[in-house]
Parts: sequence; structure tokens; C-alpha cells
Amino acid sequence: MASEVPAVLSAVRILERIARDWPEPVASGALIDELGLNRSTCYNILGTLQRAGWAASRGDRGGWSLGPRLLAMARVSEDWMSEIVEQELDAYSRRLGCIVFAVQRQGQGQYSVLAKGDRGQGVRITVGVGDTFPFSAPAIMRAFHAWSDPAEVDQLIGRHGLEAFTPETVVDPGKLHDVLRETRERGYSASIREFDLGQSGVAAPVFDTQGRVSMVVCSLAFSSELNESTLDRYGALIRECGLRITERTGGTARIG
Repeated sequence: MASEVPAVLSAVRILERIARDWPEPVASGALIDELGLNRSTCYNILGTLQRAGWAASRGDRGGWSLGPRLLAMARVSEDWMSEIVEQELDAYSRRLGCIVFAVQRQGQGQYSVLAKGDRGQGVRITVGVGDTFPFSAPAIMRAFHAWSDPAEVDQLIGRHGLEAFTPETVVDPGKLHDVLRETRERGYSASIREFDLGQSGVAAPVFDTQGRVSMVVCSLAFSSELNESTLDRYGALIRECGLRITERTGGTARIG
């Protein structure tokens, strides 16, 4: 068994840390402190990665992001991932009879729709690829952050707030942590008339290879269809959708 090369291992750890916050940049100081790296070593590795096109920076104060060459190399993987996501969204949209879509974080303050399956018929709720939802959109936010450290959740709430979209919306931080715990236990989140009185939603996480939530799958329906009496069915199916995508993309599920 060959021994590990420290500089290579450090480079991998740096890229993984930058990728975790992508597209948001990561400050050099955060890389040094969080990864326990020697300052000179860290800068030398970042410089090498930058020259190779694997890391990019607008100056030390601007932080570090993934470089153009690394992103170009990842496009094949992204196409493969996108195909799997779209296949599963279409399949579950047929089973649920309403829209099912996937969202990813866009910075820290909102979520963006990256793919959808819309196989329902008649009058129904729909969304478009590229549409965005605010940070505290109940079902989506809970599916993203039920597996996060509670202190991190509190920091995000302090930064972005909890919007009372309807009188049903849970905006008390203490009660929200109870809801997040329930979400984690059952594997999906629910928003019954909390984002809009006329509609409800369920959402579930998709986990990456490190067991982190990489995206969320969500389904929306009129509250006359998705409510307390039908929640278990909708919730079980959206959880299954998230787990299917996790399994097919090599992720590590943290449910059950």
C-alpha cells in the first residue's frame, strides 16, 4: 500500500472545502484555520491550483472558488447527474400527479430550481427552471437544514430571518428546531398552508458522498389535495424520490 503524499492530501482537502460553499468564495483564512494548514503551505498549494485552473481568486480578500478547468472537467459528471435527476423527477411526478422539482442553494439567501418533472394533468401548481425561492421557504429550507448543526441554522436565521408567509408559518426559532427534528426523524419536510394558504408542499434531501445535503426535491399541490389527511402518502413518495437520487448518484443517505 503506497503512503499518502501530504501536499496532495492537503490540496484535496482544500478543493473539497471550497466545493462545499461553491459558488460562494471561501476566504484564505478560513481554509488555513478550518483545515489546520500552515499559512505558507496553504498559499503555495492555492497558487499551484490556480495556475492549473483548478482554483480561482479575485485577490486574497475576494476568497477562493473552484477554477474554470476543474469546472470544465466536471461537466460530464454534471450531465450524468442531471439525467438521473430528471428521470426520477419525471417518474415521481407521474406517481404523485403533480409537479416534482429539484432545487439547489444559490448563495446563502435563496434556492434555485434546477430541474423539474411536470406530468400532472388539469389545473395544477407549477414552477419553472431558474425560478427562485427565499431562504425561509418552509418545506425547502427545512429539508436543506434539518441535517445541519443547530448553531449554523441559528446563524442563518439571524442573517436572513424567518418570514411569516401566512398565519400558519412557523417563525419562532424554538418551534422551528422542533420541526427540524421531526423532519430529520421522518426523512421529509412538510409545509401545510405555510407558504401560501392555497397550497402545500413536501420536500426531501438528496445526499452527496459525504452525507451532506446537496439538493432538495420538492412537490407542490393545492392544499385541498395535499393536507393533513394525505401528508403521509405525499411525504413517503418525496422521501423515496430523494433516496433514489441519492442511491443512483453514489450518495450516503442519513435517514433511518
